Amino acid sequence: MSTPLLTESEIVDALATLPAWTRSGAALTRSIEADSFLTGIELVRAVAEVAEATDHHPDIDIRWRKILFTLSTHSAGGLTELDLALAREIDRLAPKYAGADVPNE
Repeated sequence: MSTPLLTESEIVDALATLPAWTRSGAALTRSIEADSFLTGIELVRAVAEVAEATDHHPDIDIRWRKILFTLSTHSAGGLTELDLALAREIDRLAPKYAGADVPNE
C-alpha cells in the first residue's frame, strides 16, 4: 500500500506549522546544532528509534555537532504525511538535545 503524495497546498499549510523546517525540492530539511557531539549522537539515536517504530527513515548527516535531517518518502517520490509526522517527532525531541537550529545550507 503506497502513501499518497501531499498536494502543494498541503505542503505549504504544513510548513506554516513547522517553522524550523525548509522545503528542498521533494524533501524537508532541518539543521540542528547539538550541545556536544555525543549529545548530537543521542538525538540521532532518539530519532532512529522513532524511525524504526514507524518504518520511515530520514537521511541524516552528522558533522561534529551539526545534524542535518532530510525527510522524503522515497517510495512515493516526494513528501507524504509520513514526513510531516516524523518532522513533528523530531521537533518534539530536539529541545532535549539541541543547542540551536542552524540555517539550512
